[in-house]
Amino acid sequence: MKKFLFIVFLTSSCLINAQGRLDGFYRGNNNGSLVMGLGFEDGQKYFAGESTAKLDLSRSVFYSSIFGAYGITDHLDANVTIPYIVSDDNANFQDIAIYLKYRVAVVSTSSGRLEFSIGGGFATNLTEYDLGGLNDIGQQATVIDTRGLIHYQWNSGWFATAQSGFSFKSNPTPNSIPFTFKTGKATSNWYYDVYYDFQHSFGGTDYLSTPPPQDFRNFGVNFQKVGGTIYRPFSASFGVYASLSYVFDGRNIFKGPGYGVGAVYNFGGN
Repeated sequence: MKKFLFIVFLTSSCLINAQGRLDGFYRGNNNGSLVMGLGFEDGQKYFAGESTAKLDLSRSVFYSSIFGAYGITDHLDANVTIPYIVSDDNANFQDIAIYLKYRVAVVSTSSGRLEFSIGGGFATNLTEYDLGGLNDIGQQATVIDTRGLIHYQWNSGWFATAQSGFSFKSNPTPNSIPFTFKTGKATSNWYYDVYYDFQHSFGGTDYLSTPPPQDFRNFGVNFQKVGGTIYRPFSASFGVYASLSYVFDGRNIFKGPGYGVGAVYNFGGN
């Protein structure tokens, strides 16, 4: 099972920290995964600030991503992601993200094992993509991210993972707190999960602020999202996934579904 287990955070939008930047599984020493992902987001209305008002604004976003993860040791993983995003006439590479995760403790029980991990990472824009409109593909923020994870793996293959932390973002983008809860089942033939994803930003301006915002990097972005992923391996080294997500509440973010598909290559002999 270790050969293919991973949680693809790319399966939702690369515009925000979808599903958390880290998962609860470890690849093992010298094992790795490469993921090529494609996706589409159908923004149907816009949550314009702290109020419950939704504006009749829409947009379509297409993205592709390259994601790589590697087990440096049995207890230390690293991953990197590079997304390319197309939003109307804005098309460019967005923000590279590099993360580490370390398993600090394991408690074995009669039904499975409880694991505690810490993680952190760094993200920054790869290009000087355009800013100043609702078709922006990001905020050009440099982010220092900290995470704590609790993961329980039942002997039957079922699992549950919760993670949270704090995201320090370069001025003027507001700092934020993320939270993700994910549960599912991982076997030698299938992997599937469902998740809830949340982010709260501290302060910042809104789309309907007075006077109108001149710099969209100031936006405070909140969201609540639900989704799921299904993954099917066809061999020890190759598999495919499909995903569905839906943003149902937020601040300065589009409401609507997201769809993703991708291919996975696993390598290593452990």
